[in-house]
Amino acid sequence: MKLFKGKKYKYIHTRDIYLDDIRAVFFPKNFWEKYRYLGSVPYKEEGRIFDALLPLVLLMDYESKPWWCPRWFLRFLHLFGNDNSVVKVRNWKLHRLFTKITKGNRLVDYKTKWSENDLRIHVNGSNRTMDLADDIERGFYNRYKKEVDFD
Repeated sequence: MKLFKGKKYKYIHTRDIYLDDIRAVFFPKNFWEKYRYLGSVPYKEEGRIFDALLPLVLLMDYESKPWWCPRWFLRFLHLFGNDNSVVKVRNWKLHRLFTKITKGNRLVDYKTKWSENDLRIHVNGSNRTMDLADDIERGFYNRYKKEVDFD
């Protein structure tokens, strides 16, 4: 059931907000819905990439969520301020509030490039977060290379 209709203005289109989106804000049913406010978190809770990114997502959640702010409020701001997107802005005031509360921490993108063993992670955050992302990239490559290398 559609609760809020999206808007269209020239090249900018916001999405419709359904009852399931509101349910995901208050009652997330999986890892992706719970930590979606951080950006591009893994959708499937299995596999090599999820195991590699799990510590990074938990660290970002620890650094982004203040003790006084409930996680459902951050998911609410992400839905109505950012349109549940890394690049869109639905409401500038809510977007600025979300960015101020989370200190701009964001998992922008992750992907495997050229082959399955080359994981690339793009993160906005503190030096600790960026160092962990670099270490995960390097360790992921080295572990997978050992499994594939036959020499």
